[in-house]
Amino acid sequence: MSRITGAIRRTFGLVREHVGTDHLGNRYTFIPEQKTWTGRVVRAKRMVEAANATEYEYTEGSIPIEWDAWLRGRRKEPPSIEELQNNVSYREQIKLKAKEVEEKDLALQAREYQEGLVATPVKTLAKGHAATTSFGKEEMSEEPTSTANTFQPGTWMPTAKK
Repeated sequence: MSRITGAIRRTFGLVREHVGTDHLGNRYTFIPEQKTWTGRVVRAKRMVEAANATEYEYTEGSIPIEWDAWLRGRRKEPPSIEELQNNVSYREQIKLKAKEVEEKDLALQAREYQEGLVATPVKTLAKGHAATTSFGKEEMSEEPTSTANTFQPGTWMPTAKK
């Protein structure tokens, strides 16, 4: 872009208000409703400029939940730094508590198995999916069972029904 074009765009372009930056480096901007120099009304927009400009696909966790809610208009005010820090520490506490509960549950389950209060689950191995026609049937052997080399036309007779 030339210098002249850049100067014209800055002079007559849309006003962007920097609202905040998250811990991942994403920048969040707000464009208030305004009229351009041609008289066209541009409605208010909330936008994010990704920290990694080459990343064009959204990946889980690339935008914090609080900022996502602000972008989608589910909250009026952007999140504060204190709110973000409190929520991150809260999520970490929940993860630790969940891990503790899981460990207690596994220990209780093991104790119940030892004491005979609960039957030990049977480990079964089923090949394939239950919806297939071959489920539960023995697999075909890899060795060929064909008699193609020794087959003579007219020698096969059906078995008699009983």
